[in-house]
Amino acid sequence: MTTPSANKPANPPWWKFGYVWLIVAGPAIVIVAGIVTLWIAVRMPDPVVAEDYYRRGVEINKTLENPDTALLPAMKGRNHAATPEGDKPR
Repeated sequence: MTTPSANKPANPPWWKFGYVWLIVAGPAIVIVAGIVTLWIAVRMPDPVVAEDYYRRGVEINKTLENPDTALLPAMKGRNHAATPEGDKPR
C-alpha cells in the first residue's frame, strides 16, 4: 500500500509561477526607474539661479507696467507687415 504523499507530484519552484513575476515586476520597474532618474539628475543638473535674479525680476515688472514699450517690437513688426508695398521706406 502506498501513502498519499508518494503519489502527489512535487511542487514546482516559485519562479515558475506567472503571478509571482507579476507581483515582483512592479517594484523592480520602480527601482530601475529610480536609478535611471538618479543617473539623469546627476549627469544633467539644472542650472543655478542667477545671482541677480531679483534685479532681473524688477526689470521685467517695469516693462510689464508700461505696455506701450513692452509691445513695441511686436507692434513694429505687425505694422511693417501691414504696410503696402508702395509705402515702404527704401
